[in-house]
Amino acid sequence: MKPQALITGGSRGIGAAICDQLAADGFHVLVHYGHNETAAAQVVERIQHAGGTAESMQCDLLQSDAIIDLFARITATKKGLKVLVNNAGVNIDALLMRMQDKDLDAMWTVNTKAAILCARAASRLLMKENGSSMIQIASVVGECGSAGQSAYAATKAALIGFSKSLARELASRQVRVNVVTPGYIMTDMTGGLTEAQKEAILRTVPLGFLGTPRDVASVVGFLASSSSRYITGQVLGVNGGMYM
Repeated sequence: MKPQALITGGSRGIGAAICDQLAADGFHVLVHYGHNETAAAQVVERIQHAGGTAESMQCDLLQSDAIIDLFARITATKKGLKVLVNNAGVNIDALLMRMQDKDLDAMWTVNTKAAILCARAASRLLMKENGSSMIQIASVVGECGSAGQSAYAATKAALIGFSKSLARELASRQVRVNVVTPGYIMTDMTGGLTEAQKEAILRTVPLGFLGTPRDVASVVGFLASSSSRYITGQVLGVNGGMYM
């Protein structure tokens, strides 16, 4: 039986690339989605076409009870959980003085609270496996900050501090907890940037090009594997040198 990996926000962008990577690495992938069932089904179909195994799992991360139900469903399969990737995230840009309460609540709930709740529920399953791994997808702005993203940066910085503390809590049970902080990655979110905006961004990236979801997924694949068995509590930047 293949080890299982759950990827939140796995239906598109970086999350979909992580699903592809872990499926290729031999995991049975649980593709979480919030509302876009079609996109999640496409990821599952692509993985199966490539010879892997996957299934989609719906859960509204804004609802604590839904998260409890998600892990109850996983537990009921009696197939265990070897890897959790907390990838789901919401980014709403605005200067703090213009930030609306509903946008702040959405970012905090999905980016931080839901990740913590998923980690809490997953911990019980991960501790039953040998050499399991939890990986949080944060952001470079949680490390270096960015004007117009103060609230978003706060949610991602909190995830880093949480992960370092959890890594200490779970180390004795051989559960590794690490963080990946992507920089500017070419996804649907960056696809709407103008050429002028892209040029401005590239001036902040020493390597001189934008990353791809695959660049992030390959690092997650490493952290999910036994090759990273002596790495925990670390923050790995995938940012082209934007933050060092």
